[in-house]
Amino acid sequence: MRNFTGTGVALVTPFYEDGKIDFPSLKKLITHTAKGVDYYVVMGTTGESATLSKEEKKETLQFIIKHNRKKLPVVYGIGGNNTAAVLDEIKTTNLKGVDALLSVSPYYNKPSQEGIFLHFQKIANVSPVPVILYNVPGRTSSNLTASTTLRLARHKNIIGIKEASGNLEQCMKIAKEKPKDFLLISGDDLLTVAIYSVGGQGVISVLANAYPVIFKKMIGYASSGNFTRAASEAYKLLDINGSMYEEGSPTGVKYLLSLMGICQSVVRLPMANPSLELKKKIEKLKL
Repeated sequence: MRNFTGTGVALVTPFYEDGKIDFPSLKKLITHTAKGVDYYVVMGTTGESATLSKEEKKETLQFIIKHNRKKLPVVYGIGGNNTAAVLDEIKTTNLKGVDALLSVSPYYNKPSQEGIFLHFQKIANVSPVPVILYNVPGRTSSNLTASTTLRLARHKNIIGIKEASGNLEQCMKIAKEKPKDFLLISGDDLLTVAIYSVGGQGVISVLANAYPVIFKKMIGYASSGNFTRAASEAYKLLDINGSMYEEGSPTGVKYLLSLMGICQSVVRLPMANPSLELKKKIEKLKL
């Protein structure tokens, strides 16, 4: 379980102007983020997984595993709102080199808590690697509650949750009652220090694509209980964080990465490239 403490970076997927995957830039991103992160998260929302084909996803995963020079753990995103389809994808995906799955709570259907519980139970039963739950009500339109999370935490193959509800009270309830080896992982960059202070053990981050060293310092201080110093690192991200999501993610962070010479700011529809106003804002706020 210690493999997934610290900072996980939700890697973007770089594209050329024609929309094809830019693998040289992806290699550059892997090298850049390795300066500070503890593991890679591949094909999360930030990776625009919703707009990649099955073959593109597999090719991207294998590329990252091949070029993972520091041999950092790899978490791979497989989730959805059709339980049978998710199970089939898990069974038919080559997970060699993958250390865990990140699986988002079912979206659009708005299932009951029992439906969510049974969905994740099925996934955990068939997955050959440990499963990390992903709660992000802003995208799914339903909340994976603390009580349901704690029920799922008893499953031997469910090792943690990426909590992106923005609800610190909910995080505290999980931290208070969870098994000792169950990981409470922040899904909100700016709430990471607060979640650490109540028992959290890491973050899966968007901004770590650009600023891995800041996250390394922040997590180092937070894990040692120096929350004043940890907060001082988090404050560096305070002004720029909102612009990362103003026109949808990963539009903002891809433009930030383009300013750093790591990749182009191209996204796939229905995401749109950043407006002139957003570009100017990010240029002004870039660290």
